[in-house]
Amino acid sequence: MIVSRTLVLTFLLLSGAASAADFVGQASVIDGDTLDIHGTRIRLWGVDAPESNQLCRGADSNLYRCGAKAANELDSFIARRPVSCTSVSADQYGRTVATCLVGTADLGEWLVSNGLALDWPRYSHGRYSAAQRDADRSGRGMWAGSYVEPWLYRACIRSGGTPSNCSDDANAHP
Repeated sequence: MIVSRTLVLTFLLLSGAASAADFVGQASVIDGDTLDIHGTRIRLWGVDAPESNQLCRGADSNLYRCGAKAANELDSFIARRPVSCTSVSADQYGRTVATCLVGTADLGEWLVSNGLALDWPRYSHGRYSAAQRDADRSGRGMWAGSYVEPWLYRACIRSGGTPSNCSDDANAHP
């Protein structure tokens, strides 16, 4: 009887810990807002980073691959440290949508604060809006030049556009 109670208590404690952080481990960065932890694709909740082949204009008006920059900067920030993610939902592609932390840093907030991703109010309900305003005022990342919102870029590509013309604000609106 004591052994079965101990097993039940152990199970309850372990299942409670699992719900506090559904996924913990070393993350591979897939793109600016998607990670892989132990074979599970995790889409960061509430933010939208440029696509890997998306172009932005820097402060010098030259084009650069802002999606690739977001992914590379995120990978450097994580720096092989453990990532802890708490599941929020699943998206239409079957990925887990989650908030993820490295230490105490929310990766979504870090991306938005550095101008590498946008607050996606449709999902975040403005959770990262203050970080975005600060990045905008400070001219960090995409805010230093010009960009097309990633959701508009994807819509343009789906409508038959090319990465170069969909990255141009004049052509990105289908």
